[in-house]
Amino acid sequence: MTHPRSAFGAPPQGGAASGPAKPDPRQPLDESGASSFPVPAAKNTFVRVIEIWVPSAEGTLLEFSGGLYGSARGFGALSQRMCFGRGEGLPGRVWSSGRPIILKQLADGYFLRARAARAEGLTCAVALPVFGGDAGSDLRAVVVMFCGDDEAHVGAIELWHNDAAESTDLKLDEGYYGGTAEIFEFVSRHTAFRKGFGLPGLAWASGLPVFMPDLGKSTRFLRADSARKVGINRGFALPVDARGGDSFVMCFLSALATPIVRRIETWVPDAEGRFLTRQEGFCELRGALDASGVHIEPRQGVLGRALTEQRPLIVETLDGEGTAIAADALEAGLTSLLALPIWRDGGVAAVVAWYV
Repeated sequence: MTHPRSAFGAPPQGGAASGPAKPDPRQPLDESGASSFPVPAAKNTFVRVIEIWVPSAEGTLLEFSGGLYGSARGFGALSQRMCFGRGEGLPGRVWSSGRPIILKQLADGYFLRARAARAEGLTCAVALPVFGGDAGSDLRAVVVMFCGDDEAHVGAIELWHNDAAESTDLKLDEGYYGGTAEIFEFVSRHTAFRKGFGLPGLAWASGLPVFMPDLGKSTRFLRADSARKVGINRGFALPVDARGGDSFVMCFLSALATPIVRRIETWVPDAEGRFLTRQEGFCELRGALDASGVHIEPRQGVLGRALTEQRPLIVETLDGEGTAIAADALEAGLTSLLALPIWRDGGVAAVVAWYV
């Protein structure tokens, strides 16, 4: 069960497949299958809600640390009053298992906020553990992301897994494909990736996030044909740390009309850890972002703090950030972000910024 908190508190796998369905495109496509031109920010992004849950001082509960709820205010108000023990709810299951989890249906038995989520049009969730500390084994937080789609919006979330004792490939551990991407799901469940191949394999090999703004034109995306047929054109792969040594990669895939988020940036530290530089960035309003000469000092703004503190952070309003990066985002109409550190080889290898 969950525990009420004070209002003043902080915080190819198998599976039956019926075969490809008739394609139902969601966006007009050019001859190559998708457009790389930026579009105005959509009414709804595919990722609709983001939460951070952190261990309590006593280490007995996960407490609410912060959230971006957009129009889902009722769901946010309920969530901020909750906390979870080990194995309780989605955050607690990730805490106890030490691995990422996709929840394809929010009505599943251990999801305790199902009714409130459905009322806000949320259809699935993914939860990621974030580790840190000297040995990289300390749970710093659990990040939960809720997504939504409908007949006009296409999106998918995939969790790819490798157990080195059993295979040299990444295989699909679980995936959410909504009700409009059956042909893409069919192909994905019968696909495996070696290191360095395909979107999941590239993230696995590098240990860094990989963003593809135009899957239809990318020679590195091996499922481009089936993605084009259902209108999927954006892809973001995120290596996820896990307890026990298995490798996981989470992929977010979306259509032009419903981008993953409004802006994605990957920041990497220099060799001495003196500052972060923007390795890549893409804004739905402005397109590709120039990375040259842009850097962030440790503890400078939320991205610098995520690097130094080795934990995910949320900023609900960028007005108080006081950095050139925040000013540029505000000028593009962006107001809030998630800063997510990616752990590799005993340190933070990157900080992902998602603007929603």
